[in-house]
Amino acid sequence: MPQITPFQAVRYNLDHVGSISDVIAPPYDVIDPELQDQLYKRHPANVIRIILNRPEPGDSGDEKYQRAADFVQQWLSEGVLKQDDQPAYYVYHQQFEHDGQTINRRGFMGRVRIQRFGEGNIYPHEETHPKAKVDRLKLTKATGQNNSQIFGLYPDPSNEIIETLDAACQGVTPLEAVDHLGVKHILWPVTDEAACEKVSQLMADRPMFVADGHHRYETACNYKDHVIETEGAIDDAHPANFVMTMLVGMSDPGMIVLPTHRLLRGTPKFTSDQVVEKLGDAFDCEKLSGGLDAAAEAWSRMESADDQGLVAVYAAEDDVWVLAKATDAAAGLMKEIAGQQSDDWRGLGVSILHRLVIDRLLGCEGHPKPTYVHEVSEVIDGFRGQGSQAESDGDEPYTLAALVMPAKLSDVEAISLHKERMPAKSTYFYPKLLSGLTFNRLK
Repeated sequence: MPQITPFQAVRYNLDHVGSISDVIAPPYDVIDPELQDQLYKRHPANVIRIILNRPEPGDSGDEKYQRAADFVQQWLSEGVLKQDDQPAYYVYHQQFEHDGQTINRRGFMGRVRIQRFGEGNIYPHEETHPKAKVDRLKLTKATGQNNSQIFGLYPDPSNEIIETLDAACQGVTPLEAVDHLGVKHILWPVTDEAACEKVSQLMADRPMFVADGHHRYETACNYKDHVIETEGAIDDAHPANFVMTMLVGMSDPGMIVLPTHRLLRGTPKFTSDQVVEKLGDAFDCEKLSGGLDAAAEAWSRMESADDQGLVAVYAAEDDVWVLAKATDAAAGLMKEIAGQQSDDWRGLGVSILHRLVIDRLLGCEGHPKPTYVHEVSEVIDGFRGQGSQAESDGDEPYTLAALVMPAKLSDVEAISLHKERMPAKSTYFYPKLLSGLTFNRLK
């Protein structure tokens, strides 16, 4: 069972930086070069210089990690960053607009004792990429701290835990920031020992499901191994045993899961007739008129149906979207392809899309890593060579695109408890957590 504890966060000193909104940033993996440049210009102490330090002329290797570490030490010595005097749980609300409504997602940040996946009650739900873990480990070694939090979910049908913390926030002055998307982020440090102890006890017998930050969680495990290798055995209280984590109840009304659509390079360009032929009796297919812009109609129909078996494939050769609904034959093929996986896993839209549609039926197994986007407009812009995509690994024209339904929270829980992992980027929990509100020292 995970152990959750308060911690003494390192935070920006507002007497030095002025507005906290000027020094925060979204997570590193959703920052494209244009936003990175904007954040560099926004404030000389913006957290972008730590979490995504940019290459500079003359760099030959890993100098950017040392520059990030130098900023951390400089800002600590100058008082730009300052460690809190008392351990606290940091209640963290995010207020945002979605489908015309104002939504408030409530959670709190603490330190979670690390357990290797598969060895305890902390569960991953997505596959990870080795490249990202190497990058984050270099940064953690250089800076000696958690620079961004993990996002963890826990079951709490009555929302008792967050209600306990919200009550303890009464009379505490919050810190408020607004990000580049207009999301309002509100932070209250809760140092009341009775409230913190109650929360720690209430959390003690609950599982935690990693919603976002799988790479950073596995990096925390690898960093602990690194400390042991270099320092020898460490005691239970050593900070390398823990990772800074934002915890949100799975029943919180503010939990929103958005889709992650795919743009691919390095595949053949198909006509719509070829797509329909290759999908065969595994899918009932319909061609949509309107060219690339018909992506909006395809997604609207997918959202309304709320069916994991619906995918949409863009046939770039003749500029046609194909809306495809999985049949019983698709279920049979998925069992043949992934018989070792659970029914829950095989029924996911992302599993069907990658394992059956792209790899098997379209014959594109081994394709380069996709570019992941969340808005239909980004799919359209990407194919037209417009805009910039944060997770793009190249600049060649795209050859294939697909729209796919997001996994639900119930899917995350079920598949995690099966000790399985969804394909990468199966979920997108909106809004993203800010980097720069808190840091957790590991030394």
